[in-house]
Amino acid sequence: MWQNNAWRRALEGIVVCDFTWVGAGPITTNILAQCGAKVIKIESKTKIDILRLGGPFKDGKAEGIERSGYFSNRNPNKKSIALNMSHPKARDVAIRLIEKSDIIANNFRVGQMEKWGLGWEDVRKINPRIIYVSMSLQGTEGPHKNYMGFGVNLNALAGFTAQAAFKGQRPFGTGTNYTDHVAVPTHTLFAIIAALLQREVTGEGQLIEVSQLAASIAIKPTDVMTYAANKEILGPLGYGDPNAAPHGVYKTLGYRKWIAIAVFTEEEWVALKKVMGNPKWAEDPKFSTFEARKENEEELNERIEEWTKWQYAEILMEKLVNAGVKAGVVNDARGAIEDRHLIERDFWVYLDHPVMGISLYNRAPIVFSKTPVQMKSAAPLLGQDTKEVLTEFLGYTEEEVNELAEEGVLT
Repeated sequence: MWQNNAWRRALEGIVVCDFTWVGAGPITTNILAQCGAKVIKIESKTKIDILRLGGPFKDGKAEGIERSGYFSNRNPNKKSIALNMSHPKARDVAIRLIEKSDIIANNFRVGQMEKWGLGWEDVRKINPRIIYVSMSLQGTEGPHKNYMGFGVNLNALAGFTAQAAFKGQRPFGTGTNYTDHVAVPTHTLFAIIAALLQREVTGEGQLIEVSQLAASIAIKPTDVMTYAANKEILGPLGYGDPNAAPHGVYKTLGYRKWIAIAVFTEEEWVALKKVMGNPKWAEDPKFSTFEARKENEEELNERIEEWTKWQYAEILMEKLVNAGVKAGVVNDARGAIEDRHLIERDFWVYLDHPVMGISLYNRAPIVFSKTPVQMKSAAPLLGQDTKEVLTEFLGYTEEEVNELAEEGVLT
């Protein structure tokens, strides 16, 4: 069961000791797993991954810890072992796994791994080749290193929330923990691959320390550079963009139907006018240049919506895109799942979960020509692979596993 497949994927043979939980960490290790790494997730019923308690739940029933679609989406292709790290003997099991691992990852509060005797200085002595990944909220050094938080806090600290508002109104936020889903996993995955390549040269692993806050700020330079260059605070954007006009979300025919339209160049503005039938109002000097359109943006958006509200979103999107105007239907979940483009690209995958049955997953948005990503198994039940991993991979006898279980180590 632990042998390589007949065909290899990009990270075939790489073993990941996964202490991550909730968001950014599990998304990172999920992608490693889809690329072929053996990811062994460490959990315990004494302190479960809290995402197991987060909805949506299969059939709307929040019974037990195995019905969370949220948890399942972030943890396919992984093995799960139940290991109670508060038990003195748990560290010995963790050490055996670390000795056979290439990567160890955590996104705990600073100091948690050290409490278990598994900080970087401890682990490097156990396995000098290991890549040690720490993904704390604000980094391991600095006055805020011990602060706790989740995506909603990071969105605020990084400046996303301040701009996600309409002028004169309170911020409404990004609608999702954008930092968890994009900024942190992206930077962490790049760092892991760079460290693995460096290990090929030196034979030694290294510590990767990712500040989730710094990773988030790094992908949004506009407001920072505006202040650095001009001492100007970039105000709330609403649906707008400093470099585009029109740029917004507009009503279309039907219940809760909208279309997003973005015009960045004069050529795109001319194309939009043509699709609209070159209405007389669009030739008014107040809309003749980008600067004029920005100055009269509120009226511009009202004029455009007066036109879009009589159009079908899907038909209008095709007309606009074919004319060279950036546009997209505002999809809800059903719209995204039924999108024929995503279906034809095999983005959606159905896997059989032991409790929830056939469940929908999205694969990593990566396409390799020779080493494809693969969705092999649904998210694991807590501890479902404990015996297999300990006996077949770590060399424990069945008697030893039973003894550890009786002592409360494997729970």
